[in-house]
Amino acid sequence: MPVFELRDRLKIHYRCQPWSTPEQKRGAVTMVQLLTSSSNYGGAYDWRDLIKKDEQEDMKELLEKQPPAMTKDTTYQLLLPPQALYFDRSIDKLMRMYPESRLDTGLSSAAIASLHQHYGYNQLPDPPKPSAIKMLWAQLTDFMVLILLVAAVVEAAERDFNSMSVLIAVIVLNTIIGFSQEWKASKTLNALMNLAVPKARVMRDGKQDLIASQDLVPGDVVVLEEGDAVPADLRLVDVSQLQVVESILTGESLPVMKSTSAIKARTRRIPIGDCKGNAFMSTTVARGRAVGIVVRIGQDTEIGRISAAIQQGSLHKSKTPIQKKLGRLGKQLVLLSIVLCLLVVAIGLAWKKDIKHMLNVGLSLAVSVIPEGLVAVTTVTMALGVRRMAANHCIVRTLPAVESLGSVTVICSDKTGTLTEGKMGVSELWTGDDVLYKFTDSTSLDPEKGDILHSNVSLLASAHSSSSTLVNSSLEKDKTPFTNESTNTLATETTIVCCSSPPPPPGYQRLHEQAFDSERKLMSVVYQHGDEHIMLCKGAPEELLRKCTYYYDASSQQLVPLQDDSSFSKRVSQESSRMASRGLRVLGLARKSCCPVDENHDSTDEHELTFIGLIGLIDPPKQGVKEAIQTCQEAGIHVMMITGDHVKTATAIATQLGIFDPDHLDKNRAILGQELDLLSQDAIIALDPFPCVFARVSPDNKLKIVQALQQRGELVAMTGDGVNDAPAIKCADVGVAMGGEAGTEITKQAADLVLLDDNFSTIIEAVEEGRHVFDNILKFIVYLLSCNGAEIFLMLMCAIANLETPLTVMMILYANIIADIPPAMALGVEPAEVGLMKRKPRNPNQGVLTRVTWLIIFVQSMLIAVLTVAVYVVSLQCFHYSIASAQSLASAFATLTTLQLLHSFLSRSILQSVFVAGVFGNRWMVVAFIVSFSCLLIGIYAPGISSWLGLSFVDGFSWCMILVCCMVQITVIEIEKLIIKACHGRI
Repeated sequence: MPVFELRDRLKIHYRCQPWSTPEQKRGAVTMVQLLTSSSNYGGAYDWRDLIKKDEQEDMKELLEKQPPAMTKDTTYQLLLPPQALYFDRSIDKLMRMYPESRLDTGLSSAAIASLHQHYGYNQLPDPPKPSAIKMLWAQLTDFMVLILLVAAVVEAAERDFNSMSVLIAVIVLNTIIGFSQEWKASKTLNALMNLAVPKARVMRDGKQDLIASQDLVPGDVVVLEEGDAVPADLRLVDVSQLQVVESILTGESLPVMKSTSAIKARTRRIPIGDCKGNAFMSTTVARGRAVGIVVRIGQDTEIGRISAAIQQGSLHKSKTPIQKKLGRLGKQLVLLSIVLCLLVVAIGLAWKKDIKHMLNVGLSLAVSVIPEGLVAVTTVTMALGVRRMAANHCIVRTLPAVESLGSVTVICSDKTGTLTEGKMGVSELWTGDDVLYKFTDSTSLDPEKGDILHSNVSLLASAHSSSSTLVNSSLEKDKTPFTNESTNTLATETTIVCCSSPPPPPGYQRLHEQAFDSERKLMSVVYQHGDEHIMLCKGAPEELLRKCTYYYDASSQQLVPLQDDSSFSKRVSQESSRMASRGLRVLGLARKSCCPVDENHDSTDEHELTFIGLIGLIDPPKQGVKEAIQTCQEAGIHVMMITGDHVKTATAIATQLGIFDPDHLDKNRAILGQELDLLSQDAIIALDPFPCVFARVSPDNKLKIVQALQQRGELVAMTGDGVNDAPAIKCADVGVAMGGEAGTEITKQAADLVLLDDNFSTIIEAVEEGRHVFDNILKFIVYLLSCNGAEIFLMLMCAIANLETPLTVMMILYANIIADIPPAMALGVEPAEVGLMKRKPRNPNQGVLTRVTWLIIFVQSMLIAVLTVAVYVVSLQCFHYSIASAQSLASAFATLTTLQLLHSFLSRSILQSVFVAGVFGNRWMVVAFIVSFSCLLIGIYAPGISSWLGLSFVDGFSWCMILVCCMVQITVIEIEKLIIKACHGRI
């Protein structure tokens, strides 16, 4: 049952007859109080919604004279209306709800204190501040960090302070990097406080006064002038040509004409853009003046609700995909280290080895499992991606968002200013002789490209003009010549001048303007063109037609009296309806010649006009957006339009861009925000097909859409520029803000990315960069884990074969630093592979490593371990297996590190052959190899360092064995790549 019907059925009779006892009256009042204080009984605003209209005065008298067993303050507060828009209340009824306020005098000073006590103050709450201690504690209690901490404590207990110092340095570095990222991501949205309006012009105690806006209370009478920022949510009671810019809430750039009329609706919540009788906090008066009653303040205003949603999103926003995946990988590695440590210790004890020695071996194994450089290399790789994106006008505010873009499956985009120019342009001109002129291939970015096409009405085509003006546009003929070139002169000339913004076109001098108002629904301007004075009018077609005596027949170049063509008005109405059905904003054009003495004309001169035709205006799509959306679709990314505009306009633009297909409504659909309000969150999630166009949506609707998509398993990117977009941007997996003139500071702070050029195409470049970054992260993760895995299998094999362990903690740390970090960083700047945007998005729920990549890591690490053990055994045989000599340890260490460095070249592509990718395709890899191999030689041959590591020199025979191992490694891994590529195609 609809809410409005339920509310009507719940209204009750509470007429107390003269013979009613005081107890009966008190019971009636108590019942009303209980129902009103209950949880939104029947959708009621206050007690007036419960009582039949003709009995409300009686009930008010009872509430005042017969209070029940409640305090006087409680009864007084019950009489005060709750904070709501009251768009459906007439002015008289609204003023009765605020008995202490009058339009001519406002509130009295005596009433202000009690109203503040009940409603509070008109200010937004301070955003919560992040806790640095909690963030630091979260970094220190990470699984991988805990393993390193335990290892450092054990080394300290063994008085091996060198190993302990290195471990502590690694822990500190990782903690600093992780903490700095999280601190930046949780930066307080200080811009919330800038949304408040500092001053307000009000009527109090019978005089107009300028007060701090935070002192406003519901019932205050506020005066608005042109240029004012609205200080609270108001119900307008008097307007004079009032136009308000509400783009901060709706995203629509055009000013909204306001009125005082009540809106009869079947719901308590209608789209903001339809609330013609309300003015909202932080919007701006573009024209006119008004008087309004404050109905909502502070947190209850539309801006207040948005700020609350942003703060809530800040507290509950989940981790990015790469954070989740790396966290899951860390837990897997920790579990693996524990299992392997126990296994190696158990094997050693089975061989009757010293328990203390085996604990040291287990500790070395635990250190081997942890890729110490993973956090640092991941951060550097994403930071380099940030740098490349900045060169393409995309600023990244949170590093993990770089990779998240590569996983995006849905992009929810605002329309105005993001997909479109944000400025109205002429699309079509219809003249009275049923000829349609279409302006095509013209945008505000390049007005010189404008063509005007002449066709019959039966030939429907559409196009764009340059912004809201055709000034300086070149109007060129189509390839098919006009049958009579002069026929379009008067019509197109009138269009150019009527649709132009100051300054006027060349040859025209503006003399006087009669502004638009909601009663006339017209505006007119007098121009001087040569010796002629011309009045040009534009406005609502039906109103303009009433003031016309003639219409212009372009084919005959004659003025035809309207009274001679009774069907003309019907044709105008039909054509106006056709344009409107295509999402165009329709205006009528008219003109007449006037005398010079009429320069200072007024609205009484708007008569005996000549009707020229109709123009259809639309906010045209930006250049390159259609192609960018097509690229998204090829990449498996769905693009959805979310706008505060009308559904016809939204679907018209969405059809042009390829987002919406009106011929296949079984596969896509458009839906209104009001329809979403009637659905539960579960019902929105279950929509099939899920809408691709959302029109007339509120900020709350946008937030629900993003949440529904996330619960459907999608990874969502949300774009926008207004404050109304901020909650959804904050909640989305990747929030994208427009950084140009239209972008608000709060939206930029809520976003992960800021586009400096306001270009949707830049998002696609960012998505490609995100995929590139993930590819490189995957490459160096596979490389790092293959290297660390080789160390694990090496020690495990030696334990099983009862051989002396060839690696100490210091050797492992040194190898992980010189052989892991430089090559891994070089992999982080690996050039992008071909066909990135032809792939489908990765499954957001899939781990960073798949079964195939785990298999690759196992084979590669096992290969390096087997080859290292082989060299180690041969070296031991040379020394008769007596002890693990320094020469044997050095040979094993050199083999392991060299094979790891060679493996970095083989890891430049997980599936592509190194001979195809090229050895020198990444010059940083060559530099990293030289640096790392030099460090290896220093560790082996430098006297002080080699003794610190427990190593000795490596002879020529050992280097020959290492060279043979390198050739074996290349052969086996190339064969492995061929097999996996043939079986799986991609990983």
